[in-house]
Amino acid sequence: MSISEPASKSGVNHALLWTLMAHGVLVQVTTGMVRITTSYRIVELNLDVIWYGVIPATFALFPIFLAVSVGRYIDRNHDAHAAMIGSGMMLVSVVGLRFAESPLAILPWTALFGVGHLFLMAAHQMLCVRAAGERNRDSVFGNFLMMTGIGQGLGPFIVGWVGGAARVPDTAFLFDIGIAIAALAFVNSLCLRPARNVAARKLDEAPMSIGKLLRIQGFVTVLTASVVTMSAQDLVVLYLPLLGVERGLGVSEVGIILTIRSIAAVVSRIGYAQMVSAIGRTPLTFISMALGGAAFVTLALPVPVLVLQIAAAVLGVGLGIATALSLTSVVELAPADVRGTALSLRITGNRIGQACMPFLGSLLAASAGASGVLAVTGFALAASGLAVQIVRGRQ
Repeated sequence: MSISEPASKSGVNHALLWTLMAHGVLVQVTTGMVRITTSYRIVELNLDVIWYGVIPATFALFPIFLAVSVGRYIDRNHDAHAAMIGSGMMLVSVVGLRFAESPLAILPWTALFGVGHLFLMAAHQMLCVRAAGERNRDSVFGNFLMMTGIGQGLGPFIVGWVGGAARVPDTAFLFDIGIAIAALAFVNSLCLRPARNVAARKLDEAPMSIGKLLRIQGFVTVLTASVVTMSAQDLVVLYLPLLGVERGLGVSEVGIILTIRSIAAVVSRIGYAQMVSAIGRTPLTFISMALGGAAFVTLALPVPVLVLQIAAAVLGVGLGIATALSLTSVVELAPADVRGTALSLRITGNRIGQACMPFLGSLLAASAGASGVLAVTGFALAASGLAVQIVRGRQ
C-alpha cells in the first residue's frame, strides 16, 4: 500500500505507519531533550524560580489561539503538510535556543517551538487515523504511542548521559545534539505525503461548529481528562530536575528516573488495545489516572531514590495508558470530517493546562518547592479520573 493511500476499513497502511513512527520518535527525542535542557538553562543562568512557570507557559500560549485553525487546515487534507511545517519550526527554534543567553531571548524561541509542536502533534494524530482502519484504530494508536514513548525516554536518557553526576549539564552541547536530531526529523517529514482520492468538502457545506462539537455527549469530559493528564505529564518533566536540585540528586539520577517513567509508558502500551477490550475505556481511564495520581504524591514525599524510581514506573504506566485513552476517545466521539478539529480542541485544552499549571506551579514552588507542585498535581489527576468514572459511567 502506498504511503499516500488511506487504510481500508479493516486494514493498516504499514508504509505510512512506519514512516510516521520514525518521525514521531525523532520529534519526541528532540522535544524531551529541549524542554529538559531549557529547564537546566534556567538553572545555569541562575534565574528566579518564577521563570520555571513563565517559560513553559510561553511554549503553550500561542497554540491556544492557533490550534483550531491548524485543525481546520488538517481537515482539508493537509496532515502531511502540517508535519513538514512543524518540523521546520522545531528545527529553527532549537537553533535559536542554542544561542539564547537571557530569559527574554529564550521566550520567543520557546514560543516558536510550541507552535511547531502544535503542528506536529495535530498532524501525527490525524496521520494515525489515516494509517488505521476502524477495526485497528486502538492497535495503531497503541503502537504509535509505544514508539513515541521510546523517544520520550531517549530524550531524558541523553540528557542524563551527557550530564553525568554534574548538578547542571553542558546545555550548549545538549542543544547541539537537539539540532542534529531535529534536522533528521525535518528530512523524515519530507517522506510523508498527503492522502490521495480524498473527497473535498463542498464549498457551500460549512464544517461542524465548535459549539456543536462540544455538545457531543461525553466530549467535554474526555477533553477535561486529557488536559489534566497532559499537564501532569508536562509538569513531571519540568519539575523533576528542580526536585533533583532541591534534594541534591545528580543529573544522571534525574535522567534515570525520567527514563524509567518513559520505559514504563512504552511497556504499558504494548497491550493497550487488549486492555481497552477487556476492561473498557471508562474504567481503564479511572484506574490509570488514579495510579498516576498516587505515583505523583509518592514522588513528592522525602523517600529514597529507589522508591522514586518505582513511583516513576507506576507513573509511566498510569499516564501512558491515560494519554492513549484521551486520544482514541476523542477520535471515537468526533465525526470523521472534523476529527482534525476535534483533536485540535484537545490540543487547545492541553495547552491551556500547560500554560496555566506550570505558572501556578511556579507560584506554589516558590513557597512549597517542587514537592508541593507534584503533590497537588497528583491529587488533581486522581480527582479527574474519578470525575470521568462518575460522568461517563452513567452514559
